[in-house]
Amino acid sequence: MSGSGVIVQRPAPTVRPSNLPECREMNGLELPNARVAADPRWAALLARDAQARFFYAVHSTGVYCRPACPSRPAKPENVSFFDSAEAARAAGFRACRRCDPDGPGPAAQRAQLVAALCRHIEASDSPPPLDALAREAGLSAAQLRRVFKAVIGVTPRAYAQALRARRVQAGLRSGESVTQALYGAGFGSSGRFYAQADGLLGMAPGRYRAGGAGADVRFAVAQCALGALLVACSERGVCAISLGDDPDALVRELQDRFPQAGLQGDDADFSALVARVVGLVEDPRRTVTLPLDIRGTAFQQRVWQALQQIPPGQTLSYAELAARVGSPAAVRAVAGACAANVLAVAIPCHRIVRRDGSLSGYRWGVERKQALLAREAAAPDGN
Repeated sequence: MSGSGVIVQRPAPTVRPSNLPECREMNGLELPNARVAADPRWAALLARDAQARFFYAVHSTGVYCRPACPSRPAKPENVSFFDSAEAARAAGFRACRRCDPDGPGPAAQRAQLVAALCRHIEASDSPPPLDALAREAGLSAAQLRRVFKAVIGVTPRAYAQALRARRVQAGLRSGESVTQALYGAGFGSSGRFYAQADGLLGMAPGRYRAGGAGADVRFAVAQCALGALLVACSERGVCAISLGDDPDALVRELQDRFPQAGLQGDDADFSALVARVVGLVEDPRRTVTLPLDIRGTAFQQRVWQALQQIPPGQTLSYAELAARVGSPAAVRAVAGACAANVLAVAIPCHRIVRRDGSLSGYRWGVERKQALLAREAAAPDGN
């Protein structure tokens, strides 16, 4: 009341929707409220999870973003979640310029970048220096090394080394001399190549060039519950364990791998080794230590070693296996290493399944993979 006796009525304070205890709807769009903070997607947003499969919109700015957007986190009362960018646009929001939610996404961009760098390495006569690759990618050398390893599981240097090793193998098989093959593949010195040759070729380069001539490979074909079983052993250990329906086809495959090697039948000692392998197939939960002749790139050997550490009766997805070998983004490379395994059961790639638990491809047939997993699940604990 003023001095003149006039009563002044003040308007009631306006209550904004964000101050209401429960959400309201406006034009059919549910406004965010305090319950957003309890949504699991909110935790993924705060963690800037690049693997999360949703989008979020901020009402105060009118934009929608990816969960990994580097922008300052919004308040939960200003956030709405959407399953797709299309849904966010239909609700009236526009795309964020920082994270570009309509683009291919950070993971796809990194994969495209690394693929382009791999083509560059493959087209070079000698491995490009890391600094040169970094300049081409617009990254620092440390960033490039980290991104490259995350996508394909190895560093640019290791990729170049594996590429050169494959070129040496191709050169030796085509009849080139060892010197021609190693220098033609870009090795700067013979010493560096010979230091890696044993693990990559499984024998001396000269012997590899001759198709394994002079090498002795013992083998035998037996029958097991999963069909025909071939076991082959080099001087270093078991180099092949194959499963199939046709024993002759298994032998022909072995001959293709060692076209000039001396293939020998089994003897009493070797029959005992084959029996141990048969026992491992019949009961894959058993602990059977076999001398293995493992041949592959450094990355493949890392994957195979991780496979051997999976307990019987348990499975991993390709993504989980990639994380175990320290390369969570290299899922395809991990799948390729599993496919390259030639030692069935001894290196248990059958324990790798899809993310949803369904069975993926298996070198020796999905049915055999399913049977092995069923045997592991049904067998009692212990040996």
